[in-house]
Amino acid sequence: MAAGREIRNKIQSIKNTQKITKAMEMVAASKMRKAQDRMARSKPYSERIYDVITHIAKSHAEYHHIFLEQREVKRVGYIIVGSDRGLCGGLNTSLFKTAIQELKQWQEQDVAIDLCILGRKAEVFFKRHGGNVLGSATHLGDSPKISDVVGIVKVMLEAFEKQKVDAVYVVYNQFVNTMVQKPHVQQLLPLPASEEETLQHYWDYIYEPDARELLESLLSRYIEVEVYQAVIENFACEQSARMVAMKSASDNASDLIEEFQLAYNKARQAAITQEISEIVAGAAAV
Repeated sequence: MAAGREIRNKIQSIKNTQKITKAMEMVAASKMRKAQDRMARSKPYSERIYDVITHIAKSHAEYHHIFLEQREVKRVGYIIVGSDRGLCGGLNTSLFKTAIQELKQWQEQDVAIDLCILGRKAEVFFKRHGGNVLGSATHLGDSPKISDVVGIVKVMLEAFEKQKVDAVYVVYNQFVNTMVQKPHVQQLLPLPASEEETLQHYWDYIYEPDARELLESLLSRYIEVEVYQAVIENFACEQSARMVAMKSASDNASDLIEEFQLAYNKARQAAITQEISEIVAGAAAV
């Protein structure tokens, strides 16, 4: 009954794999909850600093920072936020497809492109795909810190200040809910103005100690916070997608086990029937 033994070995192999996928599902669920808490804690600060910055962009400030400067786009910079690990369904594939579409639109306008990469999967993809990669950071871990993204952000800020790039965007996965994550493109530089209706009057803030020093610190901090928020939101998406993918893998394993178990029972029944037929034939011959 060689066929039966082969099927039994396949069943055992699938059961072992199923144990791994179930364990990975539980680990991803635990990490997802922590990532959601981290994202929820940081989002109010990110949203509030965005409100302040967009109001500054509409005000008649005594000091006009270069980050507020609108200029003709001849070169753009993109910060691509991917995951460090795989086994998370089509999360990275959808993100990369969106990023490629964005880059293609600029290329059709003869606009050059610079990239900064966060995440090993994004690094591998864009180095293989081609592109001028200014810098990359990988292995951010399960609890990324804002200090982990400062280096990449600084590269793009310096490029914008020196007018090597005329606009900067960040591409990441936006967390909608546990089952839905969608790629999102956000403009970082020049700072977007508020989406409110046109104001009837303008105002300015009272700066202490002075506008230059305050805005230099505040605007740089804003970009760092936005990229950090993108990183932790992308991580929450990664864990959600991995949890769903591992659950799907476990369910598929159960279906395969049932199919192979049915095939094993049929093979075993056929072997028993053949043995009985041989015994009956032997008895009749005697």
